[in-house]
Amino acid sequence: MQKLLSLLLITCICQLKICAQTADEKAILKILGDQILYWNKGDLDHFVKGYWNNDSLMFIGSSGIVYGYQNTLNRYKKSYSDTAKMGRLRFEVLHIKKLSPEYYYVVGKWFLKRSTGDVGGHYTLLFRKIKGKWKIVADHSS
Repeated sequence: MQKLLSLLLITCICQLKICAQTADEKAILKILGDQILYWNKGDLDHFVKGYWNNDSLMFIGSSGIVYGYQNTLNRYKKSYSDTAKMGRLRFEVLHIKKLSPEYYYVVGKWFLKRSTGDVGGHYTLLFRKIKGKWKIVADHSS
């Protein structure tokens, strides 16, 4: 089972199309890889674990700004209410930049392969190291 999980994680990181150079970048890419795994399982509750569980979390999408972890999860559940709407997620990281020891900036593309029609766009993520763990504190996806 451990080998299967390792293989899946490596596959997800390879889907991100970037080679991490630092432990921080590897940790951030693991979060994105985990998000791919959970999304493709239809598990939004675990997908959002990469986000900061705080009322100050900011998510900006096509319908505007949402603040807070629970509100972000609720938005995902409303927009992607079943696996047909969720489809299969893939990320492509275009840029990952260290802003400080506490912050990273990530830009990329997201793709959903769906029976109801494929969609995709770009995202900008701000990661912050909180209590020794990287978390998404701001997400602008369009």
